[in-house]
Amino acid sequence: MSAFSAPFGLLLDVDGPIASPVARRIVEPSILPGLVTLASAGVPIAFVTGRSAVFVRDEVAARLVEAGLPHGAPVFAVMEKGGAWAPITTDGLGELEVDAALAIPADVTEAVHALARAEYAHAMEVDEGKHVMISLEARADIPHEEYVPAQAEFQERVWQLLVDRGLGLRYGDREHADAQGEVPWRIDPTIISTDVESVRLDKDRGAARALEWFAAHGATAPRWYSAGDSRSDYLMADHVHADGLEAVHVDVRPSDGMLAREYPVITMGSLIHDEAGAKFLRERVAELGL
Repeated sequence: MSAFSAPFGLLLDVDGPIASPVARRIVEPSILPGLVTLASAGVPIAFVTGRSAVFVRDEVAARLVEAGLPHGAPVFAVMEKGGAWAPITTDGLGELEVDAALAIPADVTEAVHALARAEYAHAMEVDEGKHVMISLEARADIPHEEYVPAQAEFQERVWQLLVDRGLGLRYGDREHADAQGEVPWRIDPTIISTDVESVRLDKDRGAARALEWFAAHGATAPRWYSAGDSRSDYLMADHVHADGLEAVHVDVRPSDGMLAREYPVITMGSLIHDEAGAKFLRERVAELGL
């Protein structure tokens, strides 16, 4: 890829601004064409998500290819909050790289998976595609209000299970240090999942990975928009801002409480989730005059 500076770049969470958190896939009709239009114009686009490579391969990369993603477009995916990454090309998701140093110990993964399958299969499913994280996702065939209490109970059980195993663990306001006095792991809930992961994994790590990849491949931008539905998604813009670049964050679920930042934080009016994401992409296409 030759060096090219676009007027802006995009750092996009997947669940929320791109994929419906209800349908768990891209359903807004203007999203894929909008992404392809922007990528075709040389706008660097990174999907920075906690999702697995399998999900991104099937629900993002393959569908972008079907929508007409052109050869050489600067599109990249960071999965598992920075634990795995790969380019997206006209062949789909490229060769996956994984940071094995951040992986949950295999015996811990097996124990948490066993608990979920034995006692919480009515409410959640094991995400088998994760390489460094543990993820249990809400079943799509039950009402969300049935998932919420099961999730809360499951997380308490996981906390006790891992503390009993001597792991240094953080969960909400609670911390339990390991024998070395360290707390390297955390339980991180979302509205549709429970993750157990390294404390070094987060959206700022994902953003850093994406910007490094774009710089190495000749794609730069002076301004970066990030978009997400969780408070942790602000970390993408935090990283951009700390890097000395212009940052703008799009909060597509502001009802959770918008965070005060030194850079602009915007919403899409009354629209939320992927409807807000679709409007945001239409605005960026219009900004380019396309």
